[in-house]
Order: sequence, then C-alpha cells, then structure tokens
Amino acid sequence: MPESAALPSGIYSLFASALVVYLIAMYVIGFVAQRRVKNVEDFVLAGRRLPTSLATITIIATWFGAESLMTTADEVGNEGLRKAMLDPVGIAGCLLLAGLFVAAPMWRMGILTVPDFFYRRFGKTAEILSSLIIVPSYFGWVAAQFVALAQLLDVFFGVPKEWGIVAVATIGTGYTLLGGMWTITWTDAVQMLFILLGLLLLGHAILVHLGDGSVTAGVSAMQTDIAAERWRIADPPTFWRDTMVAISALAIGALGNLPMQDLMQRIFSAKSDQVAARACLWASGGYLLMGVLPIGAGMAAHLLLPRAEGELDGVVLLVASKLLNPMLLLLFFLAIVSAVLSTIVSAVMAPSAVMAHNLVEPLWRKTRSRPPTQIGLLRLQRGAILLVTAASAWLAYRGEGAYELVQGSYSMALVSLVVPFLIGMKFENIPPLAANLAMGFGITVWSFHMLLGWEIFFEPWLEAYGLPIPHELAGTLCSAFGFVVGWILGTTKTVELAE
Repeated sequence: MPESAALPSGIYSLFASALVVYLIAMYVIGFVAQRRVKNVEDFVLAGRRLPTSLATITIIATWFGAESLMTTADEVGNEGLRKAMLDPVGIAGCLLLAGLFVAAPMWRMGILTVPDFFYRRFGKTAEILSSLIIVPSYFGWVAAQFVALAQLLDVFFGVPKEWGIVAVATIGTGYTLLGGMWTITWTDAVQMLFILLGLLLLGHAILVHLGDGSVTAGVSAMQTDIAAERWRIADPPTFWRDTMVAISALAIGALGNLPMQDLMQRIFSAKSDQVAARACLWASGGYLLMGVLPIGAGMAAHLLLPRAEGELDGVVLLVASKLLNPMLLLLFFLAIVSAVLSTIVSAVMAPSAVMAHNLVEPLWRKTRSRPPTQIGLLRLQRGAILLVTAASAWLAYRGEGAYELVQGSYSMALVSLVVPFLIGMKFENIPPLAANLAMGFGITVWSFHMLLGWEIFFEPWLEAYGLPIPHELAGTLCSAFGFVVGWILGTTKTVELAE
C-alpha cells in the first residue's frame, strides 16, 4: 500500500485505542451471544429465529467486505465500470434471484446446509461431492479478507503483512467461536452502522471536492470529466471478448453464489419462508446502493489521484486520507475494519458448518457406538472453524491477488453446483448420476484451466479462431452437458432394472 495513505503524525494512539475498544465490544457481543447457543441449530442458524431486519443486515454484511469496499474500487479505478459486473452488480442480482425463486422453497426444506439439499435430491455421493467443492471454495474468499485487513494494519500501524494475517485470522474468528451465528448477526448490526456512515462520509467528500464545494456540481463533474471509455463495458476493438468476460463475471456473481452455504445459512436462519424471501429482496437493493459508493471512488480515481503511469492501488484509502480530516478518517477506518471483519466471520462459518455436519459428523457416527451429544457436535463445529481459518491463512500467505482469490472462489460453485442445484429445485426423482456427472465435468474443466493459467477455454487454440469463451462459462456448459449425459444414462439404467 502507498505511503501516502498513512496516518497523519500524532494520532496513531487515537486510532489504536479506537480499534482496541471496537474489538473489545465485538468480543463482549460474542460472550453475550454465547448464552443463546444450546445446540448446533442455535450455533449454525441462530435457532431459525431472525426477523426481516436482522436477516437483511446479515445478508448484506456477508459479502460487503474487502472485495466490495476496496478491491472493486481498485479494479474500477484501473479498468473502468466493466469491473463492477462481478461485484456489486452480480451479487445484487444473486440476492434478487434468491428472493424471487430460491429462498422460500429452500427454507421450507428445514435443512442445515446446502449439501443436505444435494443429499435429499441426489443421494449420499452428491452430498459428499458438493461438500468437497463448497468447503475449499471459501478459502480464497476468506484469504482475500485476511490480506485486505492485514494491508490496512500495515498502512495505518506499520504491522508487517505476515503478522497482520495472523492477527486478523486470530481476532476475526475468535469471537465467532463463542456464539456462532448469533454472534455474527449481532456484530453485523453494529458493523453495518459503521460501514454506512463511512461510505456516506467518503461519498459526500468526493462529490464536494469534485464540485468545488457543491454536491450537485460534483455529480455533474463525474458525468462530464470522466473519460467515456471508462463508462463502457466493452471497447469496440475487443467488443466480443470484453462482452464475454463481462457476462462471465455477471454469471459468477449472480449464479455462482446461489448454491453457496453463506447465503443459504442466512436464509435458513430466518424465522419464516416469507421473511427469508423478503430479506433477500431488501438486501439486493441495499447491497447495490452501498456498492455504488466504492465504484464511484474508483471511477473518479483519475480525477482525484492523477498519476503519470502505473496502476492505482489502494484507491479507497488514498482518497479517504486525502479528503477526510483525522476524526472522519478514524470513522472511515473503523468502517473498513467493520466491513472486512463482518465478511470474515460469515465466510469462515459457512464452510465450517459443511465440513463438520456433512463430512466429519457422518464418520463420527459410524465409528462410535453412541450418538454424539450436542456438546460434542458444538465442539466439532468450533474445531472446523479453526481448520478453515488455518487453511485460509495459509492461502493468504501465498500472496495471490485479492480479486483473483475472490473470483476463483466464486467460480468453483458456478461451474459445478449451479446446474444440479437449479434443476433440483424444480424437479424431483432425478437420477443421482446426473448431478454427480454435472459436478464432476464442471470442476474438472475448471481445475484444468486454473492449473494451466488459462482464462479462455482452450486458450492457445480457440482464442486464435475468434472464440474467446471464458473458462468459467465453458465449465458451466460442460456441467450442463454432464447433467444431460447422467440423466440419460441414469434413466436408461433404471428402465433396464425395471424390465
């Protein structure tokens, strides 16, 4: 991160004190929430008792983290509006689809995790396969949050990135171990207040600066002074490629998140199917409105932070440190901490629930003569949280870019789970082989391209022939093909057995 984003001299102690008080408050909430946890359903789903307000807040907070507030602003600052297709446009689209078509029927199933759905529709093998895809798909997402907050500690306090990752991983997951979903929901409510306040402060400061004291003039300046090509999703010379990349990013955000545990965990936590659907719809609008402000900072970056060469890095922090006085900068600092921490605890909790409930618990029940107690199951859930945290911290140390970590984690679900999930929502009595082949085909194509570093489907050959199909879309099509093949083979086998 650039040195120009550092704190003004003399107020380090104020920022450090505010951060300590903030973290103490989060742990106090965690200790209070712990009293509500009596069983696994309380820990994972807050007892299925969340009202519309809390369900909406925690859904927004799930995704509004480092990607939304910091990384997207950098990407938009460097490449324009096209980089907003994944987040927030894609994420907001996902919540809209969930509210209209997915939330209510999923809630009525009364299940704990997404692999439970795959088990009911397609059998035990599908449950295991979906679990093995869902759990590692979160590692990149969590790692991106660790990296972002560690960079923030480096900028403001000079903490080395390696130590920052350890500190963030320890603190961020510590209070999650206490009250589980109850802790997440209550801390999300507090953190969302800081996030909204920080975004409004920064948005107002940007417009006032661009408009020489007038918000209205600032809006006009953004419309007229920002280069036209920065508003375009696709450039004329590379129109086909840019369009396909934009569609791929939109699909990753809107469809790739539908079968993910973090969203479903909040849907299952609502107190009714109507509340679940309504919360998703409210969250869709709220998330899109909140996402406009970081995008605005990225779009205006070249007006606010002119530079002769090189890519912009740390746009939001640079703009905030330039436009906000120390006290307002403190509030914005706490807003960033809130956004990233709220995402960390949510993203750690989701794969941990799947790991404990769908992968480890069945083995535990098979190897023990007595069924596990609720205390034992809660320990299992907390142990899984520690494992997910450790794996994500290791990935954070590898130094991958935050945007690549996030996009990779999203696309795993798109290429393997979306097809069987959406079809399974609509139809029952589908041959299990259809879902298994859909997951297998999709994740194999995706893994092959990721290992070779190809962004385009069979990049060395097809791109040369004018077919720049992103490998995420190709993987999804292969998943659909696998589903059709599995359905035909499974139906044929059933007919033969019947005869």
